[in-house]
Amino acid sequence: MHHYLADGLRLPTNGLDYTILAIYFVVVLGIGFAARASVKTSLDFFLSGRSLPAWVTGLAFVAANLGATEILGMAATGAQYGVAVVHWYWIGAIPAMVFLGLVMMPFYYRSKVRSVPEFLLHRFDRSAHLLSSILFAFSAILIAGVNLYALSIVVEALLGWPQWVAIVVAGLFVLVYITIGGLSSAIYNEVLQFFVILAALIPLTLLGLKRVGGWDGLSGSLEKQHGADFMTAWGGTGIGDANPLGANWLTIILGLGFVLSFGYWTTNFAEVQRALSAKNLSAAQRTPLIAAFPKIFIVFVVMIPGLVAAVLVPKIGTPGSDLTYNDAIPLLMQELLPNGVLGIAVTGLLAAFMAGMAANVSSFNTVFTTDIWQRYVKKNQPDAYYLRFGRLITAVGVLASIGTAFIAASFSNIMTYLQTLFSFFNVPLFVVFIIGMFWKRASMKSGVWGLLAGTTAAMVNYFVVYKQGIIDIPSDQGANFVSAIVGFVAGAVVMVAVTLFTAPKPEAELAGLVYGTESPDADEAPEAGDDAWYRKPALLGWGAIVLATLCYLPYSL
Repeated sequence: MHHYLADGLRLPTNGLDYTILAIYFVVVLGIGFAARASVKTSLDFFLSGRSLPAWVTGLAFVAANLGATEILGMAATGAQYGVAVVHWYWIGAIPAMVFLGLVMMPFYYRSKVRSVPEFLLHRFDRSAHLLSSILFAFSAILIAGVNLYALSIVVEALLGWPQWVAIVVAGLFVLVYITIGGLSSAIYNEVLQFFVILAALIPLTLLGLKRVGGWDGLSGSLEKQHGADFMTAWGGTGIGDANPLGANWLTIILGLGFVLSFGYWTTNFAEVQRALSAKNLSAAQRTPLIAAFPKIFIVFVVMIPGLVAAVLVPKIGTPGSDLTYNDAIPLLMQELLPNGVLGIAVTGLLAAFMAGMAANVSSFNTVFTTDIWQRYVKKNQPDAYYLRFGRLITAVGVLASIGTAFIAASFSNIMTYLQTLFSFFNVPLFVVFIIGMFWKRASMKSGVWGLLAGTTAAMVNYFVVYKQGIIDIPSDQGANFVSAIVGFVAGAVVMVAVTLFTAPKPEAELAGLVYGTESPDADEAPEAGDDAWYRKPALLGWGAIVLATLCYLPYSL
């Protein structure tokens, strides 16, 4: 099996490009050392002392998600499935981000939890907390590994280093800046990375379109190659119709639009942690809502390069070609970019991988330290001990992700591998959350059983029902949507069943944790300026939903 980039894919870099890269690394480490000054307590290290303004956390929220996997993986998805990529953004992200901002953030922020599993401890019991912490820590390391692997693809194409060397060196670099500055360093770097990533992708998109004769030229060639549905969002998604995605409108709306995306955006602590570090509730609510606006438009600079690659390299991803869909972006960089711009593009890709990896490692170290170690292993130590331990476990996390990077190397589309992980780990967590948050009667024991049932059902569906061919699902991606729905339903059914036979949590202990109960703390008075009309969460949220809906129109008619 030949999983590396094609051997001819050495990028034609020169001194100018390396200078740009070097400047970027100096700035990143500088930010790490500058952030170090503000790290006095473990709260500073894990949650930036809850002090950041909304625009900073909002951009970091997008950048944490704009990791390597997103850029290489979504471009790969564009080359493979066509315009259907837009579903991952307009239906698979925006509604869930708005829901997180308007409905869930007040529960998270007011309950003063430091992590997502900690919320389950207050709402259910210790067993639900411990299981979710372990599942979460495990999935964070697997996902950080995907980012590392993707990073090594680029370093390998750039410097010709062997893959394992690239993986180890890149991992150590991320380790240095998170260990020094904690979450603040990761977040401020993400804001910088957001702009560097756009500076990389925009020229690639424009030059790519120019090369294939504009949008009309692009859609003309692709419709010839793949049929008319390739260039529409909903074409061919009737139930029972064949389409490249292997999914129909129902599995897209339920599997992707509801279960997978709500599971990801509302319980994925790598994202939620960005909002928890905001300076007050209003800023925390606005974090995902501000992030929704760039997210609506980022799809174009990721999808178009994927489509262009499908035209310029018609053989990409076909059996017998040594190019996988993951190669779409590096291929275009080699084809289209002049030196200097190439330096910015490479820097942008490296930045994206580090953002994704740092987001996962910094959420892993928080959950491992506060939820597992402090709660069950070494209780009541002085704060300095947990700060030291947090730095140590960060190193362990990076080393573990170097290991899991080699697992990711065995998948031809890393986005598909990621979605598989989400359907196993995030979806069951989301069921337990949503039922716990909206149904008072859900009993203490139902949390842990719902988690177990959901995770097991999703895995059984994927490894047994789909992989052994018991039910025929046309593609891996289609199977992920089905696994997600199966995991969700199984978790929900088991929670209801267990609740009927076990004790509910005393009403008094649910204050502020369940929808419709009063929070024990008084609401904080809004800061000056927070009540301005353009800062109203409802306006931002519904604005994003309307905008995303309008974006579908040109691709649906």
